[in-house]
Amino acid sequence: MSFRLSQRDKDIIAFIDQFRAVDRDSLVDLFFKQLKSPVNACNSVMVRLYRLGVIERTQQYSPTVYLPVDAKIKKNSQKILHFLSILDVYKQMCTHSTPKQVIVEDKPTGRKGGIEPDLFCIFKGSPFWIEIQRNQYSEQKMQAKINLYEEFFFSDEWRALHWQPEHRSAIFPSIILITPVRYAVSSDHIRLIQVGSIHELMEKYKGSSKHPRDGRPKASPSSSGIKINLT
Repeated sequence: MSFRLSQRDKDIIAFIDQFRAVDRDSLVDLFFKQLKSPVNACNSVMVRLYRLGVIERTQQYSPTVYLPVDAKIKKNSQKILHFLSILDVYKQMCTHSTPKQVIVEDKPTGRKGGIEPDLFCIFKGSPFWIEIQRNQYSEQKMQAKINLYEEFFFSDEWRALHWQPEHRSAIFPSIILITPVRYAVSSDHIRLIQVGSIHELMEKYKGSSKHPRDGRPKASPSSSGIKINLT
């Protein structure tokens, strides 16, 4: 049925495959905003794609949430809210600069028990691993999560990740914790940034100077004092 799909259709399908769960309003913002009647246009396209069998949908949410055709997520699963949270972070980034090399639920170690950030991307020229905490956890559990990042840092495996620059020193990503709660977590080896949203991140680092890119950032117990250029 590919002959019946426009390039926009293909882009929408690929986007849903990438983010796993995408709500109608996000599709309107990302693919239809420039049209005269964006909501009607989006509804028409998504009904057609659903009837073609190239996407799935769940009407457990309003507006409708669309899923990959081979999704292993139940249509009433709480996991959908998790993926929508990741999508919301991506959309916030797009209002400032479109992220590159986006990986949803990145697994850079390639094995169980390693770090599993919710999102990896290169944003405004810098690599980030992003952890989105919708629920409150103990500080011990959060510190254990940071310790896993430190283990990966010392493994040096990160230097060979496919997105690393070819002709420059490898860069270990900064870790962004998006959380309404500030945790007393720390690292002497990796950069940690705790913010409530990407918008807060951009406001926090407006006009800051560019951080060193040698893969060994300055020690810091939190986001305070970190210099990172996101302007």
